[in-house]
Amino acid sequence: MSPRVAGLVLAAGGSSRLGEPKQLLPYGAATLLDHTLATARACRFDQLVCVLGGGADRIREVVDLSGADVVVNEAFGTGCSSSIAAALSVVDARADVLVLLLGDQPGVTPGSVAALLAGRGDAPLAACRYDDGRGHPLAFARCTFGDLAALHGDKGVWKLMDRGEVVDVPVPGRVPLDVDTWEDYRAVLGAPAGPERRPLRR
Repeated sequence: MSPRVAGLVLAAGGSSRLGEPKQLLPYGAATLLDHTLATARACRFDQLVCVLGGGADRIREVVDLSGADVVVNEAFGTGCSSSIAAALSVVDARADVLVLLLGDQPGVTPGSVAALLAGRGDAPLAACRYDDGRGHPLAFARCTFGDLAALHGDKGVWKLMDRGEVVDVPVPGRVPLDVDTWEDYRAVLGAPAGPERRPLRR
């Protein structure tokens, strides 16, 4: 019997270095978060959870959140660990595995997720091993959910990975870029470097 898999898209960041919600930056035909959610839907998870935080009201107005159980993390400023804890409160009790996706990492593909799930076996912790290192998406068995809920700060997940036995699943290519700065955004768009863009005024 195949394990039941929940997908979690973390999209609660306050985008302090950008000055506007990175979730709403144009990407493809829609926004950065739309792209990530479309990727997650293509993975055909048994459940899809999306955590919002900074800019949640505007994101709800703009982004297609259909098919996702949406959680708003009011404590998003304390790091992504708080978003994971918030999400676990709505993860289906029947879920065997949780796959963690970043809402600002558009280079992740359904194929990467499929490889991760196929290669993890029954390991408690699994990560994608790209040509230049370990990266998202990550997979967590139910036996780790208690540890996940107890994490703190932005690096809590990596600390958990460092202290546990992790199955590294080979995925070709470099670790996909995530978007924290305008330089990152230009890079994921394949645009040449240029002067910093001024934050949009609302």
